[in-house]
Amino acid sequence: QVQLVESGGGSVQAGGSLRLSCAYSDSTHCMGWFRQAPGQEREGVALIDSDGGTSYADSVKGRFTISKDNAKNTLYLQMNTLKPEDTAMYYCAARATSLSCSFMRLSSTNYWGQGTQVAVSS
Repeated sequence: QVQLVESGGGSVQAGGSLRLSCAYSDSTHCMGWFRQAPGQEREGVALIDSDGGTSYADSVKGRFTISKDNAKNTLYLQMNTLKPEDTAMYYCAARATSLSCSFMRLSSTNYWGQGTQVAVSS
């Protein structure tokens, strides 16, 4: 059982920055961030595997950076140049798998955090 607790959300103006954190009880091969805006489907934002490989949604490439500190058992999402369309509830996810890490594979995990709200105003 992996426990995940997000923090760091808030309200910011467009162009600003936020850093989300996800404290985890156990490290897994595949970890990442998803988001869901009202009335929209959940989408993968960024993921990182145990080798440090990363992947990003096209909409956040060049603006968001995912990282992981195993010494602190914390996953991060640095979000820069935020846009109003980044407004959503952000969720941390983790999956233990021997297969390659992907948004599709990670989205089917049972391990999710409770979410942290990000609101970007124009």
